[in-house]
Amino acid sequence: MSAAAELFLEKGYSKVSLDMIARRARVAVRTIYVKFGGKSGLFREILKSGRAVYFETMEDLETNQRPIREVLIDFGLRMHELMSSGVAVKLHGMVIAEAHHDPELAEAFFESGPQQTRQALQRYFSRPDVRTQLRDIPADQLAVHLLNCLMGDLLKRFLFACHAPAPADALLVEQRVDLFLNGAKA
Repeated sequence: MSAAAELFLEKGYSKVSLDMIARRARVAVRTIYVKFGGKSGLFREILKSGRAVYFETMEDLETNQRPIREVLIDFGLRMHELMSSGVAVKLHGMVIAEAHHDPELAEAFFESGPQQTRQALQRYFSRPDVRTQLRDIPADQLAVHLLNCLMGDLLKRFLFACHAPAPADALLVEQRVDLFLNGAKA
């Protein structure tokens, strides 16, 4: 997986063949097919494992009993750290550049990264104890609104090289969570 990740970031997804990955990883192409089902399956696993690293120490959203604001600030800081990493910025740029010509790449990226995050937030916002504290807005929309508050502007700046990735600014994350909660709380 690390060999493939390096190649994808160096050359771009479409310019990397399974042969190239196999040579760099010193495995047979068949091994990649058996373990991952091909290049897109390998790409999905790389994304899942990368995402997991940032969220592995966070309390489970489905059982976390801390106040909503604290949970969302913790989540926001982790999202900012993930999205502002140099690898994530390059990855987003690569996917955007190649998505039109390779819809399977875009689908693999969305399903393994953003969709997983949205679903975790949706489950959190659907919890009965959390739900009673929020306005009658569908949980899937709450997830989208939170992510847009947290990352919308920063992601655009990173992708268009207007702003160098920087460590998470706790005050900024708190302000964005408060903005979200001011519109979402019952």
